[in-house]
Amino acid sequence: MPIAHHPDDATLMSFAAGALPEALSVVVTTHLMACAECRSKVREMEDIGAFLLGDMEPVASQPVDTDALLTRAVVGLDGTFATSEAEPVTDPIQRLTGQPVDQIEWKRLGWGVWHYPISLNSTSGGDLRLLRVQKGQALPEHGHGGSELTLVLEGSYHDEIGTFAAGDIADLDDTVEHRPIADGEYGCICLVASERRARFTGVIGKLLQPIARL
Repeated sequence: MPIAHHPDDATLMSFAAGALPEALSVVVTTHLMACAECRSKVREMEDIGAFLLGDMEPVASQPVDTDALLTRAVVGLDGTFATSEAEPVTDPIQRLTGQPVDQIEWKRLGWGVWHYPISLNSTSGGDLRLLRVQKGQALPEHGHGGSELTLVLEGSYHDEIGTFAAGDIADLDDTVEHRPIADGEYGCICLVASERRARFTGVIGKLLQPIARL
């Protein structure tokens, strides 16, 4: 199934300029691995930026080195992926955690919802985690204190915005409030990055927030 939802051009521009916070950069990088359209946009943005800065003349586009992009985003895998001595790991979940999905020690957030926080190396703040939701389970309705990127890695979900399947990315800001519901045969697994804490509107979400540090 083709990818239907992509990062905003402003997000890609910030990524190409190296100005996107680490947590958000990791999500964009993981999306780029599956999305040729966005890889092409990033190449064009980097060429334009280099030309405007006078560093070089525009050159013919080269394939984006997604391993180098992940290294630039600093996921914290201690060099165990995508080195010259090792075969690249193609599974994005294993890239992010250092282990396959069936070996992840998920932490329960609530009925039908688990998460796996991913450590960040920068001190710029933000939050990065994997979120696993069983089929039919809804997350508490919430808004956002800043930018939030959600990338579907497995399965799918739907909300007030639309339906998001594997490879799709939801690029949300503080004007959006939604209540995602997991679809897919087994629910969904998403990679979620946020600049600031979520803004829950219901009692359950507000009770979970201090526990999960969402």
